Order: sequence, then structure tokens, then C-alpha cells
Amino acid sequence: MRSAAAMEKLGANPANSCPLTPLGFLERAATVFGDCPSLVYHGTVFTWSQTYRRCLRLASALSALGVSRRDVVSVLLPNVPAMYEAHFGVPMSGAVLNTINTRLDARTVAVLLRHSGSRLVFVDPVLVALLDDALCLLPPEHPAPRVVLVEDPHEKDQFPPASATDLTYERLLEMGDPEFKWVRPTSEWDPMVLNYTSGTTAAPKGVVHCHRGIFLVTMVSLVDWAVPPRPTFLWTLPMFHANGWSFPWGMAVGGGTNVCLRRVDAMDVYAAIADHGVTHLCGAPVVLAMLANPPEGVRKPLHRKVRIMTAGSPPPAAVLHRVEAMGFEVSHGYGLTETGGHVVSCAWKGEWNKLPASERARLKARQGVRTPGMAEVDIFDADTGRSVPRDGATMGEIVLRGGCVMLGYLNDSEATKAAIRDNGWFYTGDVGVMHPDGYLEIRDRSKDVIISGGENISSVEVESMLYGHPAVSEAAVVARPDEFWGETPCAFVTLKEGAAGAVTATEMIAWSRERMARYMVPKTVVFRGELPKTSTGKVQKYVLRKLAQEMGPTRRGSSSSSKM
Repeated sequence: MRSAAAMEKLGANPANSCPLTPLGFLERAATVFGDCPSLVYHGTVFTWSQTYRRCLRLASALSALGVSRRDVVSVLLPNVPAMYEAHFGVPMSGAVLNTINTRLDARTVAVLLRHSGSRLVFVDPVLVALLDDALCLLPPEHPAPRVVLVEDPHEKDQFPPASATDLTYERLLEMGDPEFKWVRPTSEWDPMVLNYTSGTTAAPKGVVHCHRGIFLVTMVSLVDWAVPPRPTFLWTLPMFHANGWSFPWGMAVGGGTNVCLRRVDAMDVYAAIADHGVTHLCGAPVVLAMLANPPEGVRKPLHRKVRIMTAGSPPPAAVLHRVEAMGFEVSHGYGLTETGGHVVSCAWKGEWNKLPASERARLKARQGVRTPGMAEVDIFDADTGRSVPRDGATMGEIVLRGGCVMLGYLNDSEATKAAIRDNGWFYTGDVGVMHPDGYLEIRDRSKDVIISGGENISSVEVESMLYGHPAVSEAAVVARPDEFWGETPCAFVTLKEGAAGAVTATEMIAWSRERMARYMVPKTVVFRGELPKTSTGKVQKYVLRKLAQEMGPTRRGSSSSSKM
């Protein structure tokens, strides 16, 4: 009893309760890896020592402009060095970093700027016209944010130079103090980033993460992916997508080299891999599809293993198989904007390496198990609120709890309460199953489950089967109204280069009947040149659902096809 009573007197103290923050990773990187390359962009190379001082200058200059704690600073940039520096420099001023999707329209950008109350926006020359249009849409009474142009010396032939009076990014850094004492959080629960959901199923919501949550997801992502010291990381994933899944901060931990790409296409990716000795990259399954089906003459042989982390939607097993056959090593994770990065991963078991390639690809397409930083992951039945059986068939909603979950949605208490319930779980809106081995697998977004004649159909499962067709490049399946069944699967398909006209909708439906249950077979197949996507490569199924609705209901016993 005496020791127990004494234990109660021990706890947090000033020495052991310093707020967790990933911002300190940069200071350490400058000490340990000071002369090592931190950023590479065309012919520009920065070291970690230089990056640290540039970020201090940025934080100092923002403070001098009047930016203070909890002010929002927005960034409208592609993957250029300034975008990377903003992930440290902006929060080192005490401000909250808001990275904006560069493929949004002016109306949506205006909505985000107004909702966030952004004080300042860093903008790329390519996006100046978009930002100008967005600022014109702000209400007269709403103070417009200050604009700082981030010039790109490698694109100077395409854009006129800034005038001598314009505030540019480099001029702003010149104003800053490289010895600035950066603003540490007073609490690890202080907000650090504000990200807006991609709007694949609904209007974007402002997700707020704190220093503690970002610290945890960053460290856990490195451990879970077993990232070694000094990796060379190719930025194929937009840093505005959930802050590049936390890897801007993660690369500072191990002194990695960040290879920046303004544009992502197969030619640039294969060239960067060869020129810089890339070891790691991330991307949505659309990036895997791009690597698996490059234009003639673009693909270059891999001289070393290149590791890819994919997430965003379940990667089709057929695409996984093709990419790994080319020499890439693919890992599969699952996360949301609301978790700041991956919180579930398909942890690989050695005995699976003995299985046939097709079976290995099927297993790897599963999302997997919780990462070490999450407390619990489960799948709940919508009616009972209890865990579904571990049978790989019973679907329910994926729920999470752990230190990586967001603080909440900015100025939206109702949405926060709907997502973070009183029972202590975060409800993702994703539908999945739990396999007997404890690995979960996404079957759909809750809005994308097709209910046909009382049967729940996973559109993802149908899509995965369609990817097995030799002519299919991409496939997305949504519900189309049906006079008898209520709704039936409608497949939107893009074909591989040179396959147009080689397969008809009738042939594809017949092919599907041989490989899936009859109620799952698409009754409608629509060929398209490309599928509508968000900037992160997620298919915008709400766009396709609207198209399917506009087609009107199918009739019993009929099937249809069209081109769009």
C-alpha cells in the first residue's frame, strides 16, 4: 500500500510533459544531416541545414507580417520546395497550415478561404488566375487574405516575372531571421493543420489536427513502413492530400532526400527514379495504374527495388500483380483526412510469399490491421452497433480510435458529433468486412453500396473483378435505378490504349457472368475516355451516380451500353 500511495504522487512534470510536435524533427535533421540533400527540384538542391534556416526565415517573416497563433495560412502550390518548407515554416510561426487542392474550381476555393478565415495565401504562378477568381467571389465584408507569389525559376519562360513591388516568396524569406526562435505549441493539443476533405461523397469539411496527432501519425507511418535512414522519396503524392500522408515531416526524421515533381506522369516518374535513385514513393491506385501501363518507350528498368505505399481506395489485385511483376514492392495502407495518414496497413506475413502471385495480390489488396499508433480498429453492424462476425462476408462500418484521430471539423459541431460518437469511436463512413485472420477489407463507402433485390453489392468487389479483364484500364461501379430490382450495378469503364473497339459492352457483361454471382454482374456498361477524379486520384463516384440516375431505370431482363 505504501508503494501504491507513493506512485499516486508521481506523474506529469515540466521535464516529461513537453508538448509533442513534429516540428522539432527539422532542427534535429539540421544537426545530424546538415550537409545531406534535403530537397531536389530540377537543378536546385538544398541541404537540411539550408532547409532549416529557410523555414526559420519563413516563420520569422510571417510573424513580422502579423501572423500569430491559430491564424490560418493557406497554400495553393504543386509539389515544389516552397510547399515542403511550408509544412514546417508555417506552424513554426504558430499559425495553422491549410494546404488547398490545386484542382478545385474558383467557387470551392473561395468557400474554403472564407470558411477557414485564411490570413495569407501562397500561390503558384499557374494558379494565380484561379486564386484571383476565388478572391472576387468572397463577400465584400470578408477581409481578403494577403497573397504571396511563389515564383518558379524553372518555369520562368511561361510566366512574366513579378513586379518589383510584389511580395514574392523569396523576398519574404529575405525579410526573415535565420536565427528566429520558432513558436513552440503551448499544448500538444494546439491545432497545427487544417485540411479539407476531398468531397468524393459530400461537401468538403475542415479537418483540424493537433501537434500531438501529427507527431504520432508521422512516427507510426515510418515504423509501419520500415523506412530506413536516408531514403530518397519521390513526391508523386500531392502534399496537399492529407499533408502527403505525414511524410513531409517523416522525411526529416531520417534525413531523407525529397525529390519534388511539379507534374506527375509516367515519363517524369520513371526518369526521376533512374536519375535520383528513388527508393520510396506514395500514390493512389491511379498512380499504380499509370506505372503499370506506361506509353511505349517510357518505362525504364529498375536497378533497385522501389517501394510504393498506396492508399485512397482499394487497389485492384490485377494492377498490384502487374506493378510488382515490374519490380516495385507495393505496401497497402488505409487512412482518411480525419486520421492524418495511415492508421491501418496490410502487414505482410512471410508465409504469404509462398502463395501464387494472384493470391498474394488478393491478400495485399486488403487494408489490413491497425498500425501501432492506433488503440483499436473494428467493424460495427449498423443496426446493432456491435462487431460483425469475422467471416469475410458480413459488412459493417469501419470504426477507429486512437491518438491520430482529428480534433474535429472546423465550425461544424454537428458533423463532429456524427463522426466522433459518445461511445468513443470515430465512424469512418467506409463499409468493410473482417476476415477470420483479423485483417479488414474495405468493400465500399456507405453511399456506394448497391442494394439490388435485397442483396448488398460491394461496388469495389465488382470493380476488382472488372480489372481482371485484359482490356480494362480503369473501372468504377455505381448504382443505376432498376424498375424491378430497385437498383443494379452500372459500370463505367476506360479501356487500355489500343483496346478501344476491341470489346463491346455485351461481351464485357458476358465475361462478367462467368466470374461473379449473377446479381453482381453489371447490367449497364458505359465506356469513357477517362473517369472523373479528385486531385488525389480518387474516382468521384457522386458524378457517376448522377450520370447513372440521368440514364433512367433499366428494365427487367435488359442490359444496356453507351459511350461518354
